[in-house]
Amino acid sequence: MKISRKWLSLAFLCLGVNAQIGDEKADQDVVKKVTSIKAPFLEQFTSDWDTRWYPSTAKKIIDGVEDDALLAYRGEWEVEKGGLVVKTAAAHHAISAAFKQPVNADGKNLVVQYQVKLSNGLECGGAYIKLLTANDSFVAEKFSDKTPYTIMFGPDRCGATNKVHFIFRHKNPVTGDFEEKHLNLPPTAKMDKNTNLYTLIVKPDQTFEILINNNSEKKGSLLEDFTPAVNPPKEIEDSEDKKPADWVDEAKIPDPDAKKPDDWDDDAPFEVLDVDAVKPDDWYEEEPLLIPDPDAKKPEDWDDEEDGDWVAPQIGNPKCEKASGCGPWVRPMKHNPNYKGKWQPEMIDNPAYKGEWKPKKIPNPAYFEDKNPAKFNPIGAIGIELWTMQDNIVFDNIYVGHSIEDAKKLSLETWKPIFDSEEAANKVEEKKQEEETKKDEPKKSFFDELLTKVTLFIGKLQKDPRSAIEEDPQTAGAIFAVVLIPVLGLLALLSSGPAKATPAKKEKKGDKEEKKVEAKVVKDKKDGAKQRKNKKEEKDEDDE
Repeated sequence: MKISRKWLSLAFLCLGVNAQIGDEKADQDVVKKVTSIKAPFLEQFTSDWDTRWYPSTAKKIIDGVEDDALLAYRGEWEVEKGGLVVKTAAAHHAISAAFKQPVNADGKNLVVQYQVKLSNGLECGGAYIKLLTANDSFVAEKFSDKTPYTIMFGPDRCGATNKVHFIFRHKNPVTGDFEEKHLNLPPTAKMDKNTNLYTLIVKPDQTFEILINNNSEKKGSLLEDFTPAVNPPKEIEDSEDKKPADWVDEAKIPDPDAKKPDDWDDDAPFEVLDVDAVKPDDWYEEEPLLIPDPDAKKPEDWDDEEDGDWVAPQIGNPKCEKASGCGPWVRPMKHNPNYKGKWQPEMIDNPAYKGEWKPKKIPNPAYFEDKNPAKFNPIGAIGIELWTMQDNIVFDNIYVGHSIEDAKKLSLETWKPIFDSEEAANKVEEKKQEEETKKDEPKKSFFDELLTKVTLFIGKLQKDPRSAIEEDPQTAGAIFAVVLIPVLGLLALLSSGPAKATPAKKEKKGDKEEKKVEAKVVKDKKDGAKQRKNKKEEKDEDDE
């Protein structure tokens, strides 16, 4: 077939346009909205990200481990599709970025927010961030797990552990020591493959709130919800106090006046022979439990000289299968009615009991009271230092500042469109999988499908009645028709009262006479028909 140059050129033009459109769509996937929101630190991993973020070249220090490959922060980082991506599985990673100015939360809200996508899930590893304590001597290339931090926040999972960390380091003003304060009962992290948003808000009134995907998951107080507590106890136990030698701390003692009964036999056995037992009539003592298989035959290739004498395999004795038993009968054991066990005296209250001994309390030399732990040490940098078995963890849109409103606005500009798109794609995929599953399943009858539909509807109805009815009004109407209408009809029938009996009509004299005449006419007709039949039969006989 001959194709003109004109149509060929047009075809290549269309291909070129389609390719250009596809490339533009791919570019749109990586193009991200750069926000106009300002904050002490706001990172969207734009093209100049590597002028702010520097990977660590340090090594971890782990007792007993000398392998540099295990200790080195060898995990690689890349920015792909606008986010910072963990590129190496089963490796230590460390990267950090210094702030232009330290962030001081004294008297202000502290808001920390970022989004993270676990592209390959998370079986064992972290996806948290660290807000590093301000230090003029900080060097990004030396950042490690030993670098002091002020706050650690974000998801962590390994085995049964799955939580959102919130840990802050607090300085004891008396001893000068720093101590990690761990949140009690932290919320569970999202382990799906969507892009999820984590937000931490700490207020000057010492309260905090953790949000996941802009939904509040945990609220509390820095003074009440952390272990160890921010403020130590005023008194502590005296470590030098010793329990007196004559201190009696046994609350109960054996009754010294108790005596063992004369008929108590410590040596009586738990079981004795049942002397009343009788051997069943169908117990065959002379019959063995196993007999040679009568149907077994010696193999043709069996050589008695080489293989030895052939012996038929054993099978269960068929005579014993329905009998009570075979072989020697042994008298059974039964519980000994005289058994009481070893005698022990009854326990009574100890008259010398003084109670549980505890060392005395003394003033805590390290006591202090910090009413404002939300006055964190100034934050000078942000770091991501973690171990993970999975790669392709994507960090993006990191906010560290003081405005709850700006953090929320940033999430709606950047995270929300991505999350909504992923949720829509998930629903499409779920529907596709449901359709594939239906194809593989054997075709259900009409009643099976109806039962499945009604069951699903009732499940949704229990969770959210309004949504269930709006999503499936047909099933809701059908259930109403099948269940409620008969009930309403029955109620209406019961409410109408008992039906009145219809009185029987009294026959009039004229009606009786009419019925007699009708009966006579019918009888005359029958008699006439009978006479005509008889005459016909007589005539037929004469003709013959």
